[in-house]
Amino acid sequence: MNKLVNVKNKDGQLVVTSRQIAGDFQKRHSHVVEAIENKIKSLTTENSEVEISKLFIPTSFNHNGNEYKEYLLTRDGFTFIVMGFTGAKADAWKLKYIEAFNKMEKVLKTKQLSPMEQLKLQYEVIEEHEEKLSSIETKVNKLENSMTIDYAQQEELSSLARKIVVQALGGKNTPAYKELNKKAFSTLWRDFKRIMQVNSYKNTSVKQFYRAKDLINNWKPNRELELMIKGANSQMSF
Repeated sequence: MNKLVNVKNKDGQLVVTSRQIAGDFQKRHSHVVEAIENKIKSLTTENSEVEISKLFIPTSFNHNGNEYKEYLLTRDGFTFIVMGFTGAKADAWKLKYIEAFNKMEKVLKTKQLSPMEQLKLQYEVIEEHEEKLSSIETKVNKLENSMTIDYAQQEELSSLARKIVVQALGGKNTPAYKELNKKAFSTLWRDFKRIMQVNSYKNTSVKQFYRAKDLINNWKPNRELELMIKGANSQMSF
């Protein structure tokens, strides 16, 4: 999230590349190109007077000796394509791009300045940009930490806990399961809440979901419960 947005000046228009958008918003570049071309088709069908070059500029890039299609997107073109991207991280990236466009517009207006003055202003712009990026990243991290797992993830943890407890008790058809399953489940969830610092597994944060799965997978009965399980299962007849 500390990566800076690279806004370029193309014949007086501020642009970003489709590859950069794909990378930052975690999309496949081919999908971004497809979305752009669908948008071009839609716009030209509905409005023959639209100037596509003010939105999207076709170009290409070389990779391992091969030429691949790419687009440069103006500020308006960028807006058209990313308005459908959702989620906290996507919103954070949108803000970063908007801020980068705003800052570079200021830079373009300083062409009458000397090269040294322009360089100084650009450094000031970058410094201010980095400060705002840091603030955005902090807000995104807070949001991620406060978001709890959804119903499907809750069910996944619950199902995994049942599996681990049954294994610890020796199976569903054992005396230990009949006598101690409630105690075993209670112990597992008590350990879970203590380690994860939550009052219910349902309040596990999204960011901690995989840690929660690992915790349940690696859960073992404490010494007291282990002895009770062995004692109960020793009553089994063969």
